[in-house]
Amino acid sequence: MDFRIKNIDFTQDFKQQPSGCFVLGVTESRTLSGTARAVDSATGGAIGRILESGDFKGELEQILLLHQVPGIAADRVLLVGFGRENECNGVRYRNTVLKAFEALHRTGAEDCAVFLPEIKTPDRTHHWQARQVVEAARYTGYRSDRLQSKKNSLKLKEVLIDIPDDQDPALFDAMMHQGIAIADGVEFARELGDLPGNVCTPTYLADRAKTLAKDRKSVTVKVLEKVDMEKLGMGALLAVARGSREPAKLITIEYKGGGENDKPVVLVGKGITFDSGGISLKPGAAMDEMKFDMCGAASVLGALHAAVALSLPINIVGIVPATENLPGGNAVKPGDIVTTLSGQTVEILNTDAEGRLILCDALTYAKRFDPEIVIDIATLTGACRIALGAHAAGLLSNHEPMVTELLRAGNGSIDRVWPLPLWEEYQDQLKSNFADIANIGGRYGGVITAACFLSRFADDYHWAHLDIAGVSAFSGKKKGATGRPVALLTQYLIDRSAA
Repeated sequence: MDFRIKNIDFTQDFKQQPSGCFVLGVTESRTLSGTARAVDSATGGAIGRILESGDFKGELEQILLLHQVPGIAADRVLLVGFGRENECNGVRYRNTVLKAFEALHRTGAEDCAVFLPEIKTPDRTHHWQARQVVEAARYTGYRSDRLQSKKNSLKLKEVLIDIPDDQDPALFDAMMHQGIAIADGVEFARELGDLPGNVCTPTYLADRAKTLAKDRKSVTVKVLEKVDMEKLGMGALLAVARGSREPAKLITIEYKGGGENDKPVVLVGKGITFDSGGISLKPGAAMDEMKFDMCGAASVLGALHAAVALSLPINIVGIVPATENLPGGNAVKPGDIVTTLSGQTVEILNTDAEGRLILCDALTYAKRFDPEIVIDIATLTGACRIALGAHAAGLLSNHEPMVTELLRAGNGSIDRVWPLPLWEEYQDQLKSNFADIANIGGRYGGVITAACFLSRFADDYHWAHLDIAGVSAFSGKKKGATGRPVALLTQYLIDRSAA
């Protein structure tokens, strides 16, 4: 899909020139924007008559597709409702643009001219709005049909985005390229997440990570095998892998866009390519969705994909501990005690709390990169899905400025997080009679005690934990990976680059 930006003069550019579709925004006041007003005039008041009839009221996310409107060369006109003018904010704008492109992809239009940045959102800039058009067009155009014999080809090939008269085209161009890079990263993550466990194995993840370094001197990829991890003493990660025939991997991706001595941002992504729960077996219903348990790893690879494409002037390290979690004769058992890379011992009371076991060794491994900050991303707890639903990822951190920065990045990308406490009192729930720490903390405060566990391995640097269990994938009829939080992570990296 190609994107172009232009200050469009409707009367010169499009009144007579054929187009697959005009996409026009309307609010509940039924006041037409500049271009919508021009289209209305060219069509002899056709748009105005529809508004007067009550067939289209401009309500939030309301969509009306018109065909063969007389007086213009466009095959279609798509009216998009943005609700009340004084209530149109960034979140509503993005959600409405997503609805518009969902409708547009159902048509046969091969190109469109989008005039939505004319809509006023007091908390956002026009060039931010244009970036949302790019991201929404690509997001709704994604198809998870890679392994299907019949492909659902995308018809929409070109999107022309109008920019208002008084705006700097350079800013729009920069934001358009950000949107394309983020969309590429999100798609990269969604493709990985949607693949079944028999395809997306730890070895496959490692191979896909290596593609990030192809023909790029700024990127290097290293993969540690079982023997390497044994020599290092990664007892927790290898304990999880014991029940599987697939070899575990520890994947590191180094991107050097900053100075030689600049400390890197380290992203650590949970890469459980299939999670049966191990000996603490999960219920059979919806167990197929446990292929999404590597979405933390996918988001790290997606964010690096975007950062490299944007040539961000910072150093970034991605670390992906990857394995399956399966039952078997050699699988780790409840009550087993393992020694982590840090030297701390862990009593494994539940083998289905395996994500924190592979992450704790990865967080210790991260220290060798002398990080500026470390963020781990994981589908860690069902408790987070219950607490925050599918709208926000959980955020816990040992450094308050990171919380503020991640909240800001989430607001900017509309890929939001919400902070939870990381208080000392919760650590008591992780006490063990036989080891330094237990891997679960009981029924209450599951999101927090999981993060408390990880914090034991992250006390040498500034660290944040993102629990994405509720946001990483959809269930039901819309089942599939969302690509979150690639947009959040990329926005965070963009913000750090700017700073």
